[in-house]
Amino acid sequence: MEKIVLQQEKETLLIPLYGKAMESKRNNPILQDEKAVEIVERIAYPFENLKINHKTNIMMSIRAAILDRFATAFIEVNPESTCFHLGCGLDSRCLRIPKIGELWIDVDFPEVIELRRNFYQESAKYKMIGSSVTDQAWIDGLPVRDGAKLVIAEGLLMYLSEAEVVSLIVRLREKLGPFTFVFDAYSKLTAKHAASHPSLKRTGAVIKWGMDETEELTDQITGMHLREKMYFADAANIQQLSGGMKFMFRFSNCFQTAREAHRVLAFEIQ
Repeated sequence: MEKIVLQQEKETLLIPLYGKAMESKRNNPILQDEKAVEIVERIAYPFENLKINHKTNIMMSIRAAILDRFATAFIEVNPESTCFHLGCGLDSRCLRIPKIGELWIDVDFPEVIELRRNFYQESAKYKMIGSSVTDQAWIDGLPVRDGAKLVIAEGLLMYLSEAEVVSLIVRLREKLGPFTFVFDAYSKLTAKHAASHPSLKRTGAVIKWGMDETEELTDQITGMHLREKMYFADAANIQQLSGGMKFMFRFSNCFQTAREAHRVLAFEIQ
């Protein structure tokens, strides 16, 4: 068994990991993630202390499925692409999607990547980088190749300040040139109340950023344009839920505040 010694925002990687593992054990799951099941079974950690409820599991699985579909479609159109998964944790997107393009790079804190190396092996097309995403050095060291670039951030940006989010995007553009950026974002109201979520309270992680209007970013970053908004309650995301859960998601989707509380956004950065 692998022992876990992580704190605050680093420990939050265990929440989606466990959620995906639990969802994968259901009949007709939203997301099939056998790697998550394997890792949870190999880790010595009291997951029950995180108090992850069923709705949270569903939300994290839907989020992952949305991002999986986006990455899959992007690589189908751009088979020579380079993909960067920021704040990757122990996620297995590099295994879940059919192809990973010309190069796939997973990035997270050094101690997270050290743990990750127990479960994933690098190859010519798959690399791992141990660094805080806010550090400049890892960006300076990135390989710059021809072809399209996709940057994915799942469950990450809410732990950064707005200034750090803007700086990260600008520095990536300076290094990579044009790229597509897809990430999930809280509304300001969700960010304000997220600290009361029992799983986050358990880890001590601090939510720093939420965004109501996409112009809050695009007005600060020249050449950044919204490509697509993807909502958790969209029909394609809830078709495998029980009748009661479907009703709850459909009902909440009728209200803009609920619909925008947590969504996935894709931007083109020119």
